[in-house]
Amino acid sequence: MEINNENEYLIAFGKNLRKLRKEKGFTQAKLAIDLNIEISQISRIERGVINTSISNVYKISKVLKIGIKELFEF
Repeated sequence: MEINNENEYLIAFGKNLRKLRKEKGFTQAKLAIDLNIEISQISRIERGVINTSISNVYKISKVLKIGIKELFEF
């Protein structure tokens, strides 16, 4: 996939997060609870509406028990 701008990058990241979250058996609600953030924030990240922080990326990788790199493999 060729990514041409920031918006496309955020959408690709979000789609990959959704795929990984589902593969690990997490709902948006469960992931939000484990990360101590609002479920709406998970939804916005997965839709590419917001650019999440590096600290959230780190926390997501720990909760899903994956390498940070996997979140960016799209």
